[in-house]
Amino acid sequence: MRNAGLGGWPARRAQMSPGRTAFVYGDRSFSYAEVHDRTTRLASRLGEAGVRAGDRVAYLGPNHVAFAETMFAAHLLGAIFVPLNFRLAAPEIAYMLADSGAAVLVYAPECAAVVREIPRPPAPRTVVALESPAEGERHYETWLSRGDPSPIDTAVTIDEVALILYTSGTTGRPKGAMLTHANLVWNCFHIMIGVDVTSTEVALISAPLFHVAALNQTLLPTFLKGGTSVVMPFWDVDRCYDLIEKHRVTWMFGVTTMFAAFARSPRWPLADLSSLRTLMSGGAAIPVALIRTYQERGLVFCQGYGMTETAPGATFLEAGESVRKVGSAGVPVFFADVRVVRPDLTPVEPGEPGEVLVRGPNVTPGYWGNPEATAAAFTHDGWFRSGDIATLDDEGHLHVVDRVKDMYISGGENVYPAEVESALFEHPAVAEAAVVGVPDERWGEVGRAFVVARPGAAVTPRELRDFLRPRLAKYKIPVYVDVVGTLPKTGSGKIRKPDLRRRPLSAGPRSES
Repeated sequence: MRNAGLGGWPARRAQMSPGRTAFVYGDRSFSYAEVHDRTTRLASRLGEAGVRAGDRVAYLGPNHVAFAETMFAAHLLGAIFVPLNFRLAAPEIAYMLADSGAAVLVYAPECAAVVREIPRPPAPRTVVALESPAEGERHYETWLSRGDPSPIDTAVTIDEVALILYTSGTTGRPKGAMLTHANLVWNCFHIMIGVDVTSTEVALISAPLFHVAALNQTLLPTFLKGGTSVVMPFWDVDRCYDLIEKHRVTWMFGVTTMFAAFARSPRWPLADLSSLRTLMSGGAAIPVALIRTYQERGLVFCQGYGMTETAPGATFLEAGESVRKVGSAGVPVFFADVRVVRPDLTPVEPGEPGEVLVRGPNVTPGYWGNPEATAAAFTHDGWFRSGDIATLDDEGHLHVVDRVKDMYISGGENVYPAEVESALFEHPAVAEAAVVGVPDERWGEVGRAFVVARPGAAVTPRELRDFLRPRLAKYKIPVYVDVVGTLPKTGSGKIRKPDLRRRPLSAGPRSES
């Protein structure tokens, strides 16, 4: 087979384990043989629509088996897959379609209104709807079924670009991070080393697949090993409990907000979670109190650190260390290197905060069509600059502190919001917390906390500040505390801190820290 990329995976898996279940979606199961047939047919239709090696194929919609089929079909032709955040508005989607130059867009019915608003151009020349297509568009299932099932073997090298993943865009225009087939394969190796993924794995795909972690940390390693991916279209706590019990889920990935909501459910104490072997999280520093909640339930909670540009795993905390090193993001993944440095790029001492640098075969070659951003993202000797602040302990374990851009300076002292958020999370009434720096005439900047209370619980700003006093230095305690109903989030579940910074301060006296 000349296709050394992901496009060859369905054929290879169908040959090795044709009858095994690759995907479960709702009441339907798809064997590896079926996935191979369907992706081949879809690839033939894409080819008929003019897709060639190097072209871009975009997907817009919630989690669905069609996401994986479109990705593998694109890769079978040597094309580049562009998964889009379905929660974005039409102008944002239009920007990404134009920036990537997508030739084809496959979209879900939930996104029909947004697709109709996209101007043409930049709308791709071929648009395919999963259901109820608009006039002139193709219906996904009908279009796919009429495709040619004959083998396709386009020459694809492992170093060619496989994905363009747009960053969250929490500041400025999102950039399209390129990941090669090699980046994805090496990341799978790292996961299989760190998690001991088996062919009997049943992975719950509950985070959005357009996000690098759900796709690369769970779905792809599970597919590579011949396990089963149970695909949830949207995150829903009760549905998650149901699927774990029904399918005996062994492995799942989530972000802090998802795992916090899962543990707050009234089903938490009595649900049958005995099948779960590994829970994995990343995307932001995880509060130690939340990790301990899972450990007390007898669940192995492994934290990792990474980003879109590192495919995403850069460090990982294996299960055997999850209790002794609770709160750590682990050590560098097997085939990559991680450094923590000062602004002059010299290494920090243990416990000293610095920027995380990453180098390895999982690291992006750069940003699509943006050589300036690519150059700025790397040091002169080839290390990727994460923009994240962390410390190393005396055993070399990474402890993520915060994003460089989230840090603020109060009275000359650096304040890392993640540390304050973790302390707030220890309060029994707190479900979620986010801290930002706001301008202050006296101190330059001071903290402002936004807190969501647990259902049925009540908490006051004064109570929270009193709670923090014995736990944090005085300058770290937020001057302003807002108890709110919800926090604004990106499509991948991260809190949109720029939105919080723009909120006007409430009238009334402030409390000095």
